[in-house]
Amino acid sequence: MKRLIPLLLGALAMLGLAACDAVNMNDLKPGVSTGYDVRDKLGKPGIEWRNDDGSVTWEYTRQPEGTECFMATIGPDNVLKSLENVLTPQNFARVQPGWTRDQVRRLLGKPRSVQKFAMKREEVWDWRLPPEFSADVFFNIHFDEAGVVTGTSRSTQPKGS
Repeated sequence: MKRLIPLLLGALAMLGLAACDAVNMNDLKPGVSTGYDVRDKLGKPGIEWRNDDGSVTWEYTRQPEGTECFMATIGPDNVLKSLENVLTPQNFARVQPGWTRDQVRRLLGKPRSVQKFAMKREEVWDWRLPPEFSADVFFNIHFDEAGVVTGTSRSTQPKGS
């Protein structure tokens, strides 16, 4: 019983955090909310990119255990221009051989994991996707030694592996 209580409390905390996150996202409205509102609701971004038009894009990833990565673009006037989950089939399809690590990171955010395969001279980044049936699902991007995309793939693992 003593082991069960911390486990239950941990599960409840995770549910509470997910619920808070959803409420925070719903409170943010493009064209209305400010950069200050975004930071108040979501905290400090994982990374910030400066855009050519004077705006900035902030990354809020839910990897490695979550299945979302949000990019918030704040205009030069400090007004939220967009807030979107970038881990979508449309964005995965945009990744093409020849892209660099920076281009991929800018599009999809921080990967769940990075694995290096010395014998294959390859590095693979992956992102967790929503589970299917009783399997965890991952989108993978393969890079050569120069950091250039050579291809993409999808993999599954039985839950709990």
